[in-house]
Amino acid sequence: MQISIRSVDDATILANSPEMRKALLREARDNRRPRVVLNLSEVRYIDSSGVASLVESLKASRDMGSRFILVGLSGPAREVLQLSRLLKVFETYATEVEALVA
Repeated sequence: MQISIRSVDDATILANSPEMRKALLREARDNRRPRVVLNLSEVRYIDSSGVASLVESLKASRDMGSRFILVGLSGPAREVLQLSRLLKVFETYATEVEALVA
């Protein structure tokens, strides 16, 4: 398993992986980063557990006073979030650059 985590300024950027939930929660709760950016550009499918992980990460970030940002929503990821009426709940940007300057 490979988790892609990198830091840019005050943000942590994560790329999709099977262990995403653990990595997201670690960055939000343990590392207390002001921004956690999740790049979903290569996500081809999100199931209910994936949606639950995103919501849990959003809640954890809010509890810590940080921002949880989704970038590069692929068509399938955007569709799942729209159908579940969660798209407007998340802070989203087209690119990592946009998320980092916002």
